[in-house]
Amino acid sequence: MSKSVFFVTCPKGVEYLLADELSTFGLEPVRNAPAGVWAEGTLEGGYRVCLWSRLANRIILHLDEIDATSGDQLYDGVVHMDWQQHIPVNGSFKVTFLGQNDAIRNTQYGAQRVKDGIVDRFRAGGGQRPSVDAKTPDVTVSARMNRGRLSLGVDLSGHSLHMRGYRTEKGAAPLKENLAAALLMRAGWPSLAREGGDFIDPMCGSGTLVIEAAMMALDLAPGRKQERFGFEKWPGHQPELWLSLRQEAERRAHEGKQGTVPRIAGFDQDSRVVATARNNIQRAGLEGLVQVESCPLADLRLEGTWSSTGLVLTNPPYGERLSERRELGGIYRALGDAVKRLVPGWRLGVFTGAPEYGKSIGLRSHKQYRLFNGKLPAQLLLFGIDQASAMTPREPDVPGEITPRIANEERAAMLRNRLKKNLKSIGQWARKQGIGCYRLYDADMPEFALAIDMYEGRVHVQEYAAPKSVDERAARERLAEALAIIPEALGIEREAMVCKQRQRQVGTSQYEKQAVSGEFFQVHEHGCVLKVNLKDYLDTGLFLDHRPVRYWIQQHARGQRFLNLFCYTGAATVHAVVGGASRSLSLDMSKTYVRWAEENLALNGADPKRHRVEQADCLTWLAAKPAPDQRFDMIFMDPPTFSNSARMAGVLDIQKDHSRLIRQAMQRLNSEGLLIFSNNFRRFKLDEALTSEFDVEEVSRSTLDKDFQRNARIHRCWHIRHRG
Repeated sequence: MSKSVFFVTCPKGVEYLLADELSTFGLEPVRNAPAGVWAEGTLEGGYRVCLWSRLANRIILHLDEIDATSGDQLYDGVVHMDWQQHIPVNGSFKVTFLGQNDAIRNTQYGAQRVKDGIVDRFRAGGGQRPSVDAKTPDVTVSARMNRGRLSLGVDLSGHSLHMRGYRTEKGAAPLKENLAAALLMRAGWPSLAREGGDFIDPMCGSGTLVIEAAMMALDLAPGRKQERFGFEKWPGHQPELWLSLRQEAERRAHEGKQGTVPRIAGFDQDSRVVATARNNIQRAGLEGLVQVESCPLADLRLEGTWSSTGLVLTNPPYGERLSERRELGGIYRALGDAVKRLVPGWRLGVFTGAPEYGKSIGLRSHKQYRLFNGKLPAQLLLFGIDQASAMTPREPDVPGEITPRIANEERAAMLRNRLKKNLKSIGQWARKQGIGCYRLYDADMPEFALAIDMYEGRVHVQEYAAPKSVDERAARERLAEALAIIPEALGIEREAMVCKQRQRQVGTSQYEKQAVSGEFFQVHEHGCVLKVNLKDYLDTGLFLDHRPVRYWIQQHARGQRFLNLFCYTGAATVHAVVGGASRSLSLDMSKTYVRWAEENLALNGADPKRHRVEQADCLTWLAAKPAPDQRFDMIFMDPPTFSNSARMAGVLDIQKDHSRLIRQAMQRLNSEGLLIFSNNFRRFKLDEALTSEFDVEEVSRSTLDKDFQRNARIHRCWHIRHRG
């Protein structure tokens, strides 16, 4: 059997494990790539990946690599390939396109050019051509752009191989099946299972880890229950070879269940996800072999006889929201107490996006692996549950109370002088503009990585997290110095200053509570009254950098029907109302911010019948068919960069999703209306296809006031209108 080249994709961070796995299928890994492995081997090896790989997402049979520095060059390369070998002339196909370069910046355009080249090749050969089917094609052509080169292949898998077919229901935060398998491999489960070890997941959720552990232990092929693969209507398919491999998989499954079966159990305090896990176990054909039950960590008990060796592997909550994060220490301590009490001598694996809480377990981790759960960076921490690994449980290192203190008078004097200079220039400007809140200092000096904002006599200080190259002790010393200088330089009492450490935020954490002081007060901006809170949240309720955008809305809102999507505390709507908007609708998924927005509107005399605030997932609301009354003259949309909040129907990635959101918003915009679209993702690129559909004008420069001139990339903003 002749050899072929394959590209096998996988979750980021799993490449080395995948290369080892491919070797067991008879494929020879050639090189690793980000989220994938190039390999050589026979078609049998490719079939084995589809049937047996526990780690792969897709396997692409590589056909050719062509030059693609322009759309025409790409087309010429595609049209000269012999597609009749790979697509049945009376069948159907689709093209998936990944990547971009300077000439091909749009995946839809790239896919269209590949499709045109394939179709024209068939027409040149006699006129008959395959049809295009985006949903259930006979063959899927994979096109992957890397700079000026395009790799073309046939997707043998046809669907992501992580989908085994047993999980149609999910818990709140499910692990993908192939990531769960990678964790089990890294934790040493295959060898433990062969040696007679047992398995427990004490926070099992919808059961993915216990199911994948059982499938490994019983030698069950992950793809044996799949009804269809991408190669089955591919002209190069070898049905007899595939049938023999399926029969081998069934024989091994039968033999696996006849041998010694380890005890595999899952527990979770949420009875609803345990019911989901039971359904998943049943669909996987593991009923009676995997046990799950509802039980909190603190009450965990093991009935019957268990092996003296085994693995506890779990994926506890990450505490993405700050309100949850404060509870993590207790969860991790309870996990440590349970495993030390119940299974001494076993191994423990914890997959977490909050690895600093591993210290609360009371065991010293001997190995850490960096992986990703979707787009979230995470770590797999491995422990031995034994006396040699024991340590005193403790909370992770977090900045405590820092005593203001000057260690370097010369350095402190530099900050003092800069603050006084800024207060004179920016402060005078703000007073003349009728602005009560403004940014005074934004990391002007590298020694003091702070953002300092004035809120009508109070000061909000945010310390940017120092890079790892900066000594932590030195960073704390400089912060202590700044806290000593700021009240003196600005002429305020120390009690009027609030200091927070600001780090790169994920999901909705910038909107979650940090404290419960309840210290709200009112501030003023261009004739509007707004309620802020400096202590209880990472952000204050007012994004200062968007002040010019809000003022522009105020100046142009008279008589307009105004829509505020992802409205936060409704400040933009307040400006629209003060500016004379006839009606408004403001949407946010947070009850806290819906109430806050309602209070802001009430402070400014808004009629609640004409100016409504509603709790809604903007993604779901935009995807629905617009109601007759959902037509607006002005829409403001400032989505988060990324969010996977449990309250949302899906995951929001602004770079990936912005074109869809904009098109959906434009469906609710009157023919003469305006969409103001903004976001603060530093590397954001607007989809160029939008400029051919709508009148698009970037207005970012005009949306930066004097206090944000030093930080011109803090946000970007566009005005988008229907073409005349």
